[in-house]
Amino acid sequence: MNKSPMKRLHDNIAQRILGADEAIDAVLVCLLSGGHILIEDVPGVGKTSLIRALADSLALSVSRIQFTPDTLPSDITGLNLYDMQSGTFRFLPGPIMHQILLADEINRTSPRTQAALLEAMEEHCVTVDGETLKLPEPFMVAATQNPVESIGTYALPEAQMDRFMMKISLGYPSPAVSREMARRFLDGSLHEETRPVFTENEILDAKQAVLRISVHEDLIDYAASLVEFTRTSGDVLCGASPRAFLDLLQTARALAYLTGRDFCTPEDIRNNAKRVLAHRLIIHSDAMMRSVTGEKIIERALYEVPMPE
Repeated sequence: MNKSPMKRLHDNIAQRILGADEAIDAVLVCLLSGGHILIEDVPGVGKTSLIRALADSLALSVSRIQFTPDTLPSDITGLNLYDMQSGTFRFLPGPIMHQILLADEINRTSPRTQAALLEAMEEHCVTVDGETLKLPEPFMVAATQNPVESIGTYALPEAQMDRFMMKISLGYPSPAVSREMARRFLDGSLHEETRPVFTENEILDAKQAVLRISVHEDLIDYAASLVEFTRTSGDVLCGASPRAFLDLLQTARALAYLTGRDFCTPEDIRNNAKRVLAHRLIIHSDAMMRSVTGEKIIERALYEVPMPE
């Protein structure tokens, strides 16, 4: 039996990233939705490898920037250099001028440098010395950060968090996955090259197909009720934004497309709710003292808000 194109793409990435099916689906949903993803996890669990496997499977151009406290905005966007021979300025493109930007340890750089990504993430363009440059399509920022270390880090501002369509974690592999990982490591097959199975035009066509997935009015109301729950909760200082609401609907369409349907179900919204909404909530300080988190707020919303039949 022939696999669907998206199933073939998923399995191609899974050959390199073992035991991370949900994370792979989340990254594909973000790509199909035209969004960006933040991966927060401890070092060494495969955050960078996941994004590189995605880029290799799609034959897209990928660049990586390791953020440090002294990283400048021009290190991301590029800058104009004066050419003494021609007497003119020449633009030297930065790493953001690629289809996938891997922003490693994004919380290690200053808020000024983090802000250099805002225009690119929202409008898919950058402005350098007053000139606006379009970014290639498809374009996605995949950022990573370490949740353990706090020394030398800067919390991402709320405006930046709201521009990440999803926030996920990979988690530690299970013992069975660890054993398979060890077997492949010992026989030399763990780091085999990932071959492209999807062309650039095919992924652009898939993004257009996602826009044709239908969403019933009852599901729109359901998503709106989940978002409204976050805004009226007594534990929340600032609830999910209108952008978050639209992202929830768009990711539901992308998830439906991944599973081969041309319509959304309530499960498409529920499966994406925590990774789309939780990181955007600002929790009251007293609630944080009671160990209330964005994830727990969304879990409560999924339990209390009636699901359409």
